[in-house]
Amino acid sequence: MTPWSLALRDVPAPDFADAAIVPLPAGAPTDPAIWADAVFSLAAMPRWVLAALAVRQALVPLLRIPAAPRDTFAVDRVVGQEALIAHDDVHLDFRCGVAVDPEARLVRVTTAVRLHGWRGRLYLAVVQPVHPLVVTAMLRRAARRLAR
Repeated sequence: MTPWSLALRDVPAPDFADAAIVPLPAGAPTDPAIWADAVFSLAAMPRWVLAALAVRQALVPLLRIPAAPRDTFAVDRVVGQEALIAHDDVHLDFRCGVAVDPEARLVRVTTAVRLHGWRGRLYLAVVQPVHPLVVTAMLRRAARRLAR
């Protein structure tokens, strides 16, 4: 697994970055696009994450931030063993790399964000404390689903 993610290459010197890593389950696929789809599938998200996303969608118009489009978490491209999800908006630029290392038996989700103005800073102030919990929960749930 490359130590640097495509997410960090696309957003150098991010205002926010984090990573979550889980073991690659035996028998699980090693295609990073399959993992990205599994991690960000609305049908597979924990209910509490879906509730948080619904609250987000309801509140962001108050900040004049557009609601996230349905394809926000669609894979933009795959390079080697990493799938990149990219989305730019008025308040932030977001990159998420989902990497699979079959040799080390690890799956990593790396998030990098560049903020734009006060809306981005306010949005991140709310999201940042829970972001690692949300991503880790989604990644663990994907690992359970893909281990089957």
